[in-house]
Amino acid sequence: MSKFKTKVLVSMVSAALVLTACAQVNEKLASGGAKAESTKSQLPVIQAVLTHAPDVPAPITRKYSAKVVINLETQEKVMRLADGVDYMYWTFGGQVPGKFMRIREGDEVEFNLSNSPDSKMPHNIDMHAVTGPGGGAASSFTAPGHTSTFSFKALIPGLYVYHCATAPVGMHIGNGMYGLILVEPKAGLPKVDREYYVMQGDFYTKGKYGESGLQPFDMEKAIKEQPDYVVFNGSVGALNGEKALTAKVGETVRLFVGNGGPNLVSSFHVIGEIFDKVYVEGGTTENRNVQTTLIPSGGAAIAEFKVDVPGTFIMVDHSIFRAFNKGALGMLKVTGPEDKIIYSGKQADKVYLPEGSAAQSIANKQTAETDKALSKDEQIAQGKHVFESNCLACHQANGEGIPNAFPPLAKSDFLNADHNRAIGILLNGRSGPITVNGKNFDSIMPAIALSSSQIANALTYVLNSFGNNGGQVTAAQVDKQRKVAPVTSSNEHG
Repeated sequence: MSKFKTKVLVSMVSAALVLTACAQVNEKLASGGAKAESTKSQLPVIQAVLTHAPDVPAPITRKYSAKVVINLETQEKVMRLADGVDYMYWTFGGQVPGKFMRIREGDEVEFNLSNSPDSKMPHNIDMHAVTGPGGGAASSFTAPGHTSTFSFKALIPGLYVYHCATAPVGMHIGNGMYGLILVEPKAGLPKVDREYYVMQGDFYTKGKYGESGLQPFDMEKAIKEQPDYVVFNGSVGALNGEKALTAKVGETVRLFVGNGGPNLVSSFHVIGEIFDKVYVEGGTTENRNVQTTLIPSGGAAIAEFKVDVPGTFIMVDHSIFRAFNKGALGMLKVTGPEDKIIYSGKQADKVYLPEGSAAQSIANKQTAETDKALSKDEQIAQGKHVFESNCLACHQANGEGIPNAFPPLAKSDFLNADHNRAIGILLNGRSGPITVNGKNFDSIMPAIALSSSQIANALTYVLNSFGNNGGQVTAAQVDKQRKVAPVTSSNEHG
């Protein structure tokens, strides 16, 4: 064989070997790519556990990413906003705020948003945890009776707000369409004893605060940012009384706190506690030993603290009239042994009346009453809220008052003897000595800026509570007493 033929043969064999090798490499690459694709598509599938406020899903203990399936339904339904006040809420999951979602950094989420066939409006969801246009809003626009699906990967840990972003966006949020989603860091959050979900929102109604009946949304008030209600977890008293959060002395508490807005910034504070740690705006920055934390509209914060003594700790928006006059007030009830070193309780009580002391008067420009006539039971229900907002601190939840300082309303001979006198005191305030149930008191009762119906309801509640003799006070009676010359001090007996 000639040298030329030999070279040609060698070249052909070499080329064949190269092609074979390339094919093998390509096959391996293709196989590896298929394997990678297979691995991606074969993440374990987990159905997300969603909870209504104030409950929170259990912490995530897995150390791997998963495909998490979240199913959420939008519903439009009438629910209680305050005692005697109803509202047509638009909701994620049937309550306000929407259900709490908990996923892990690195998870791939399949999100299915269903809009109830009973809905009148289309809805969608803008999730602040989503990296993508509109936070998923465009992909999740859903007509009544339909379900929309989109997917996203949880890239950044944090506590995020989600809300409806269908036009008019402010109206959908203002009707209660917001909630929280927690993206836990891969390492997880430090262990605590209790976790709770609290979310603030501002509501705008045609009627003034406390006006009874089904109240519609008021766009003009919303645009002016003048809410009638500022509440935790969707309604006045949602975290009070039997619905209060609970803990035991020595436990650590973590609050996932959100602010749905749509307008107001929250100054979140727990009276009698200091936050050991706050994850500022729901991110990774930690602030320590915090008294009050700002939470922007559409934002969140994580607050952690240890409870050291028993008692009822009041959660408020420290823009304080919102708490005591618009509803932004909740309770954390702590049980367990006292520690008199940390907190002694009252150790002494004396009457202190500087020269010139007199009953204080808060100006109240009375407007025409617009409330419908209420039954006695309805008055009692609404009066309870007025009492809790204005009278409870001095006269106490059981009506027993504070010894040597504020007279009791319970089984009160003074109150039961003259209803008109009681009306006059609420209207005009009172100072000077008073004898109730055989005991002498010398303190000051300020006049409180309440409407005639609020005064009537509060007195009707008190007269039918705390062992009193019953009875009913009407707004007309209060209006009549407004025309009577005030008597603000005298040495009266029951």
